[in-house]
Amino acid sequence: MSPAPPSTPTQSPKPDSPWAPLAARVFRALWIAQLVSNIGSWMQMVGAQWLLIGHDAALVTLVQTASSLPVVLLALPSGVVADRYDRRRVLLAAQLAMLAVSGALTALAFADALTPVLLLVLTFLLGCGSALMGPAWQAIQPELVERRQLGQAAALGGVNMNLARALGPAVGGVVVAAAGAGWVFAFNAASYLGIAAVLLLWRPPRTVVPAPSGEKLLTALDAGRRYVWYAPGIRRVLLRMILFIPGGSALWALLPLVASRSLHLGSGGYGLLLGAVGVGAVAGAFVLPHSNRVLGANGTLGSGALVFAGVLVVLATVRIPWLVTVALLFAGLAWIGVLSTLNAAMQTRLPGWVRARGLAVYLLVFQGGQALVAPLWGALADRLGLAVPLLAGSALLLVSAISLRRWPLHGSEGVDPSPSEHWPVPPLVFEPGPAVGPVLVTVSYRVAPGNGSAFSDCMDHVARSRRRTGALTWGLYQDGLDSGHFIENYLVASWSEHLAQHSDRLTLTDRRYEERARRLLVPGTRPEVTHAFDTSSGPVVPEGGGAQ
Repeated sequence: MSPAPPSTPTQSPKPDSPWAPLAARVFRALWIAQLVSNIGSWMQMVGAQWLLIGHDAALVTLVQTASSLPVVLLALPSGVVADRYDRRRVLLAAQLAMLAVSGALTALAFADALTPVLLLVLTFLLGCGSALMGPAWQAIQPELVERRQLGQAAALGGVNMNLARALGPAVGGVVVAAAGAGWVFAFNAASYLGIAAVLLLWRPPRTVVPAPSGEKLLTALDAGRRYVWYAPGIRRVLLRMILFIPGGSALWALLPLVASRSLHLGSGGYGLLLGAVGVGAVAGAFVLPHSNRVLGANGTLGSGALVFAGVLVVLATVRIPWLVTVALLFAGLAWIGVLSTLNAAMQTRLPGWVRARGLAVYLLVFQGGQALVAPLWGALADRLGLAVPLLAGSALLLVSAISLRRWPLHGSEGVDPSPSEHWPVPPLVFEPGPAVGPVLVTVSYRVAPGNGSAFSDCMDHVARSRRRTGALTWGLYQDGLDSGHFIENYLVASWSEHLAQHSDRLTLTDRRYEERARRLLVPGTRPEVTHAFDTSSGPVVPEGGGAQ
């Protein structure tokens, strides 16, 4: 296989097709390699859960917790790593680390030395590799396909996972029953080699935005937090995920117990149940574009939550395997509809300089929520039986659907995270050091008569833009002697942070907000900008120096 050129991805002859992103060669190669790897992961999940099936329900659900909890611990630092370093190399390092851990798991299984504690510890370490990989994997998608195809790429990512869910558990269940768990662990170890090979051959364009000089880990984490907090559209995506995941995770946490205790199935039967979810999700890839056209994003989220709630009711009350299997087909369709819609909403809103950190927060909410809730469902099942937690999960999903009337997903019309270097170079008489700060930026405006209220409203959007890109504080003031004179000021931590605003962090959306406000100024006038530096520890420039 030869490496794809680093130019724009190959155009699909049918750009609106759900499969259009597969026309991009690197995306297609990674998609196929990821499918093999995901099949291996699901085979291993079946093997791990089945090795523990004779223990308490809480211990069985801890397999999911052990694989998801690392996201809670490592997602945010992993997002910083993916934003600051070559994402291809980050992904390669994660693949090789998971290969090593899977090899150890395989060796212990064949030696019959795999205790429940060792199994959970190694599963946790594999989860650490996935946590390192997750933000970087999500963040490279805009490098593989065009922005208008990000929604389709997100759906294909869901198809990939769920096609693997359709094949992996079924194959894994048969292999475990016929030859033991060691062989599914061995396949999973080998499956990491495919992604590693594609990454080695890929030569992406350099898109990582250099971090401001001297930026520390905590500073970078805070920059990501600040961006997410001051982006209402992204916060709403995260809220929808928070409302969906607790109820949705009940299915994944309790399905092995439903298979063994309610339906009295073996490992093969459990694999087939998981496979039914995967088949439904693959079918959902065909339904999703039509659903989004007819129902819109919020309609897709609401109907997905309602369908998933109904499936949990079926799992709680029905004891006929084939009926449960049919219901799980609809669970897969609903799952991919909800997650693909939310993932695409995140991808289309995040600019490149903070994309991995924003997606790390998304993964933290998604997988971390499952990790925290899964043992609660298991403990509840041990105390009260399976029906109670399944019905409770269904009730939570009903609440999620109803809450869409109060907290719908924001539309993405007019949102463009493409970079925009529309600020001129700051005119200074000296060159401050990168770490000099904080920096007080003051912008003076002459607002046309009668436009004061409209200008203040427009500047609310500008305020969020300033805070997203680096401002620690922000304020807008009206001159007491001249009602048409408005003064904006904001504080940035350092000169390098402010230069990052000029060169890397502003987007076309930020530019539009500024242009709306400037259209309300007195015709022919322009904002006047000054930059002032903190001198509490002494002057920035020694006396007599710095003049140009």
